[in-house]
Amino acid sequence: MVWVGTARAPAKINLTLHIESRRMDGYHELASLVAFAGIGDDVSLTESRDVSLVVSGPRAAEAGPVAHNHVLRAARALQAARPGLRTGAFHLVKRLPVAAGLGGGSADAAAALRLLARLNDLSTDDPVFREVALATGADVPVCLDRRTRMMRGIGERLDMPLKFPRLHAVLVNPGRAASTPAVFAAIGLQAGERVKARRHPQPAEEMSRATVLALLNEGRNDMQQAAIELVPEIGDAIDVLSGHRDCRLIRMTGSGATVFGVFDDCGAAADAARRIKAAQANWWVKPTVIG
Repeated sequence: MVWVGTARAPAKINLTLHIESRRMDGYHELASLVAFAGIGDDVSLTESRDVSLVVSGPRAAEAGPVAHNHVLRAARALQAARPGLRTGAFHLVKRLPVAAGLGGGSADAAAALRLLARLNDLSTDDPVFREVALATGADVPVCLDRRTRMMRGIGERLDMPLKFPRLHAVLVNPGRAASTPAVFAAIGLQAGERVKARRHPQPAEEMSRATVLALLNEGRNDMQQAAIELVPEIGDAIDVLSGHRDCRLIRMTGSGATVFGVFDDCGAAADAARRIKAAQANWWVKPTVIG
């Protein structure tokens, strides 16, 4: 048995999320500025003849049946697409909350694909990796590369990576899962309908912190209000972050229920996280860096 290594599966943060239309096949076309946080899951791989997965960690119980895990789905899809692929036993250490808007399952799948690329001396730029990633989940292609960039369409169109400053932030999840299909249903776009709203501002290739904050304030998350109506605790998390005067931006990521707040520096973020955790002991609260 050959130890391949461990790959980090960082939390995906939708700094913006604009819904542009709903296609005739029911899928929603999006424009989203995506970055990655300094916190995440870990995926390890040891080469063996059969594909398998063990899940541990503080959020393992939330990960659901192993047979349905994105790590196995991605590995088996790549194995089917590449006969003779060397594979093995995966170990997922689950730290991110599930159904939280953090793309945890997608990040885990992308980490598994990177490990398989390493084991087989392949590049994840190979089109088969992109095909398998998108077939596994809409967020998997952007998680495969883990660099800040615009994601468009249903996740299949990725702009060039951006030179992005580090943002000090606090992630807050109020302990309630948010269903992506339910949020989309609550928004209520009909097939073929386009959203009549301001289009997403185009980010520059290289931006200062001030420029990023200005761009983010022009943007929005079109899923946020519908998610709050379904999971009111998201609004509670936003209100708690709003109580910190040095919080420069507050927004939900993905379809929720995680909310992020951007602060001036790591000290301010860490202090806010301590205060929120002291007041809300059952919430998941983490200071981190985004970008």
